[in-house]
This record gives sequence, structure tokens and C-alpha cells, in this order.
Amino acid sequence: MNNIDLDKYFKPDLKQARKRTQSSIEELQFDIGDAHQKIGLGKTYKIDTYGCQANEADSETMAGILELMGFIATHDEAEADVIIINTCAIRENAESRIWGELGRLKNYKRQNPDLILGLAGCMAQEENVVERILKKYQHVDIVFGTHNIHKLPEYIETAMFNKERVIEVFSREGDIIENLPKVRQHKFKAWVNIMFGCDEFCTYCIVPYTRGKERSRSREEIVGEVFELVKQGYQEVTLLGQNVNAYGKDFKDVDYTFGDLLRDLEQTGIKRIRFTTSHPHDLDLKTMEAMRDCPHVMPFFHLPVQSGSNPILKRMNRHYTKDSYLAKLNELKTIVPGISVTTDIIVGFPGETEEDFLETLDLVNLAQFEGAFTFVFSKREGTPAAKYEDNTPEDVKKQRLYILNERINEGYLKGNTRFLDQIVHVLVDGVSKHDDTVLAGYSEHNKLVNFKGDPSLIGTIVPVKITQAKTWFLLGELA
Repeated sequence: MNNIDLDKYFKPDLKQARKRTQSSIEELQFDIGDAHQKIGLGKTYKIDTYGCQANEADSETMAGILELMGFIATHDEAEADVIIINTCAIRENAESRIWGELGRLKNYKRQNPDLILGLAGCMAQEENVVERILKKYQHVDIVFGTHNIHKLPEYIETAMFNKERVIEVFSREGDIIENLPKVRQHKFKAWVNIMFGCDEFCTYCIVPYTRGKERSRSREEIVGEVFELVKQGYQEVTLLGQNVNAYGKDFKDVDYTFGDLLRDLEQTGIKRIRFTTSHPHDLDLKTMEAMRDCPHVMPFFHLPVQSGSNPILKRMNRHYTKDSYLAKLNELKTIVPGISVTTDIIVGFPGETEEDFLETLDLVNLAQFEGAFTFVFSKREGTPAAKYEDNTPEDVKKQRLYILNERINEGYLKGNTRFLDQIVHVLVDGVSKHDDTVLAGYSEHNKLVNFKGDPSLIGTIVPVKITQAKTWFLLGELA
């Protein structure tokens, strides 16, 4: 593709992305328009997704838009007319994989000069990423971020017919776009965005820069979407937000927060309600009581703690202490008896001492987590922590991670063992890769359960008696 004037590119600006104002969020309605509806007829697309559930939901929207344009999905890169890589920026190794993928896909561009290759998602919101693409990845035709997925038809049209590169990344607080089409990847489980953005500004995290400020969808739009999913036969929804506990706190004219939303969704007829991700700082009593009172809200909570050391938590800008986190966790467990709680923990944060690490291990012991995502600190350019002095050797960080994982695995097994000889209810996801008479799915407490059964049960919720507890999963038999 021919290069155009660099001044026409809309490149990201992290300083601009950090700004938070009192300006109102604009709600827009997506409309593809007649001009774009047949552009993709006879052509195919492929979307590769990296990262969290929010990225997966965004990819479902991109697929929905492309199919409205006439494109048909393909799994074969060699025959694709459009390939979009939807990216994650949470950790450095995720970005490294993307650069490798872009280099590999260059061969397909050589074989098919008309192939449109796009980069989307959180990586596109980073200044250094876009600069690198402009300088070294001339075969990438479209770059767009998290705020302008709805403009994908325009970008495809420009790249396809004008043979111009499109680099358009908005560094702003963000809007809410409703009426977006989706091609959902599951037939009975669905992602439902309830809010976007994050205002926490943890010092290690790039998300507030890539996703904009916290902004909540209206109750009417969310409840309407879930009602429609129920009509289509969906069994479970997972409510998505960078910080779902902050839902509704940006509303200026009504007192309506996450606990209220859970109670309203309870009335839609959906069998199961889950949500992710939560911030301890914003977890309130109203949410806990809604979980207690609503049978269709599953008794599972992922509550990231990140560290058990107060000095490290302060440097992370997490807005709580070890004791206040444990107090809130104990309150949750008291109000919702039997709830399963998992977490996120970072080791090797700049300045973490052996004493700090031992405080984290102590918190793990006290919290009795039933699982965790654990990571060695990953420096993200543009965040405050990227400039913190870090004197801890890598081998020490890896050893701490190993010790932490040993402790976490004990919690996994203990959390699974408590369901021995009990009947749990499993939403069946599918069959084993090795034996099509073995089914797998998740219980109310988000435990992976394997059991013998007929594939006709896929997509239904069935009772299973647990006969064995392993570290990572449960074994059972139909009850």
C-alpha cells in the first residue's frame, strides 16, 4: 500500500489518554450504512485474539461488523482477504508474540498483495507500538484502537479501494457505542459488557491509558441485551468491565450501582450470572448482599490483591492495605457462605524485599484462595512503575514465583476437595479431546468438572456427584 502524509495519521498520546475530565460521555448508536453493506461479498476474514475477556468481546463485535459487510469467517490464513490481530498490552511477553505474528504474516501479504492486515486492541493505543509499525511494518494496512471499533467499515473501505494505510488511534476518555453487532463464539455462554475503562491508575498497569475512563452502559441496554440472550437460549452471561465494582458510580442523575444491576439481571430468566474483573477498593455491601440474595448469581468471586505488603500496595496505588483487603474478603465470605474466591498476585514488583514477599505468602495463607493467576512483574512503557528502580535479580523473582505457586496450588486442591461426595451443577461446555464420552464444564463455584455423559448434554446444566478431587479439576458422575 502507498504511504500517505504522516500528518494524516491519528497516533496515540499517553499523556492525553491519562486525562480525566467531568465531561459527559456520549452514547452513540452504530449504523453500518448502505455504502458498506456489500463490500465484503465473496471475501473472507480471520480474527486472532490475544488477552482478556474484554478483547474476546471486542473480537466478537469486529466479526459482527465484518459479517454485516458481507465477509465470511475462515480459519485458513492463506485464503483470508482480511486478517485482524486484536492485541493485549498487559505484559511484555504478550506484545513480543504479536511482533512475531506480524512478521510471519508478511509472507501472506507477499503472496496476496490485496490482503488487508490490521492491528487492533490495546497495543495499538501505545505510542511506541504505532511508531514501530510506521517504521518497520509497512505491510500492516490498518491500525485502530479500543475506542473506534465501530469505524471498522470505513477503514476497510479506505484500505481496499484507496490503497491507503489507515492509522487512527484515539487517545481520549471514550464514548459508549450501542447497537453493535456480534458474532458470539459460544452458543450458550455470552460476554456482556456493562462498562468500559478504568480510573484506578495502578502504577504498573497500562489499561487506564488504553481503555479510557470508567463509563457505564445504561441499565436498559444491559438488561435488554440479556433478555435477548435468554430468548436465544443462552444459559450463562459473564458481565465484563475493567472494574465492574465501579459500575454506575459515574451516573450523575441516578443512584444505581453494581448490586442494583445484579438484582435486575436476576429477573431476566438467565440461569447463570458471572462477572469479571473486580477491584477490592470498590467492592461494596450492596454487591455482596445481591450475591447472597440472587440464586442465579454464581458463588464465585475473582478479587485481585496483587501483593500482601502494605508498602508495595502503596507503590502500586491499590488504595487498600493487607488488613483492609482481608477484612473485606472475610465480610464477603460471611455474607455469601461457601463462596469460592480467586485472585491475581504479582511478585518481583520494583522494591519488593524478602519481607514484602513473606507478607504476600502470609496473606495467601489467611485468605484461603482457591486459585490465582500469578506473574512476575512486567515493565510497561508509559506507566509510573516502568521508571521505578528495580534491583531484585531475575532468579530471585522466579524463585519467589515458584514458592508462591506451590502455596497457591495447595489452595486449588483444598478448594476442590471440599466438594467431594457433593452434587454440583455443571454447565456442559463440550467433550474431551481424548474421549468423546467424557464431558467437561464448570460448576457454580467455577470448578472444572469432568464426567462420563452423552454429547447431547452439551449446553445444558446437569447435576454431577463429585467422586475425585484433583488440583486442577474434579471428577464425577451424573447424579
